[in-house]
Amino acid sequence: MRFLLTRRWILFLLAVVVLALACVRLGEWQFHRLHDREQRNAWAERNMSEDPAPVGDVLAVGRAVPQSQEWRQVTASGTYDAAQTVVVRYQTRDGQSGVDLVTPLRTDAGPAVLVDRGWVQTENTGTRPEDLPQPPPGKVEVVGWVRVDATGDSTQVDDRSTRAISSEAIGAGLGYPVYGGFVDAEKETPPAATPVVPVEKPDLGNGPHLFYGIQWWFFGALALFGFGYLVYDEKKGARARSRRATSGNRPVTRT
Repeated sequence: MRFLLTRRWILFLLAVVVLALACVRLGEWQFHRLHDREQRNAWAERNMSEDPAPVGDVLAVGRAVPQSQEWRQVTASGTYDAAQTVVVRYQTRDGQSGVDLVTPLRTDAGPAVLVDRGWVQTENTGTRPEDLPQPPPGKVEVVGWVRVDATGDSTQVDDRSTRAISSEAIGAGLGYPVYGGFVDAEKETPPAATPVVPVEKPDLGNGPHLFYGIQWWFFGALALFGFGYLVYDEKKGARARSRRATSGNRPVTRT
């Protein structure tokens, strides 16, 4: 087993150990993601089973929506500010390009709530399309699902279009207070003259995280097993060479 003390085998062992540890950490990361998703799904299932609440009981101006409140059903009444509609680019449905329409609803209570009214098909998702379907005029009552604001550069608003919805980014261009978070509309009363495709509800599956976690741990175990097999093979080869050398050195007996 002296060969294990050679520079080549020591570097080989270090590489295998680093690879195995990396696989273990990647597996743990996938299991953490699975746990987080299970928690979000549990919150969503609980929230979606509750009766609708007034929007002001769940959302507040200047306060982010906690993950535990996402997909809570709320009601809001007021008037849409159609001139301030923002389109969310790069939204696809069944392989078709389109945009989501986000319009502030100025509620009877005073603050506005951003309402994702739904999806419409467009020819080009990279620009703001013309002739967008208009929201219902006058007094409107909306029933929908609370959503958490997106974060990062994708929330930047340019020419009343964005790639992700943020009440902070969109509200900065409005002249009135806006509730934190936004609402995915499920129903508008009265309905719009030109209907849009409702926003999709969440996928409550656990995704592939468990499989990926097990897969990464399997790769780590495979790396260690492979190293052990190579050590065994090298040791076996060394014994065979030693026997051949011993046999070759034996004196020849003459008769």
